[in-house]
Amino acid sequence: MKDEAKDIATQPIAVEANPEGGAAPKTPAKKKRARGAAKAKGATAAVEARIGHAFADPNLLTQAITHVSALKSGRKRGDSYQRLEFLGDHVLGLVVSDMLYVAFPNADEGELSKRLAELVRKESCADVAKSLGLLDDIKLGSVGASADARLRKSVLGDICEAVIGAVYLDGGYTAAAEFVKRNWTERMHKPRRPLRDPKTVLQEWAQGKGLPTPVYREVERTGPHHDPQFRVAVDLPGLVSAEGVGGSKRAAEKVAASVMIEREGVGGGNDG
Repeated sequence: MKDEAKDIATQPIAVEANPEGGAAPKTPAKKKRARGAAKAKGATAAVEARIGHAFADPNLLTQAITHVSALKSGRKRGDSYQRLEFLGDHVLGLVVSDMLYVAFPNADEGELSKRLAELVRKESCADVAKSLGLLDDIKLGSVGASADARLRKSVLGDICEAVIGAVYLDGGYTAAAEFVKRNWTERMHKPRRPLRDPKTVLQEWAQGKGLPTPVYREVERTGPHHDPQFRVAVDLPGLVSAEGVGGSKRAAEKVAASVMIEREGVGGGNDG
């Protein structure tokens, strides 16, 4: 009996051309994902190298540099840097407090508090983040170019604290303390702003030594009447006089006091 069933037409399978003349299958999606994962791993390793900590849990680092605007719909704000920033802020305060307590044994509570406030302020954290090259690592959502740049700078200090929090969770207090010490020790000894009036520091130091109040005397005045320059010396019994120059007697006195503070290694000045 004749088979009257129609032949079933088959469609050719689409293939990509092989440079050598043969046919090659399309690149599987999983290979693309693998390449993407490898690229992300490389980027993470680069950030870790600058931070100085290799994460056992790289997701902590990713979270630390992720802004709320970069979160996909449905994800919680806690998946951004914010919670880690909260933790890192307090870890930073503890580590720096410990550093100050050891570095300035003669400083009182008031001076230590002023130094701490200067070192943990957002501007100081932002400076550290810039020095580590974290500005371009921050993950943001879709924003305009100018807004993108402004936002990165505005959250830079927060990101730094979040990184400290991430290092703490990943490696413990020791790892976090090492990170802070690497990046804050020099700043601790050279604060950006004078912490206290040098004349006050010198006077308190002299009193502590049983010496009389420092005496300031004008040594020389030069320059025109509208723009004078004063040279002032400060005297304390048993010590070589120190001199300073300034546009006013007050300014020259401060310089002279600073010179004596620096020379005598007095605590409380910029270098402690």
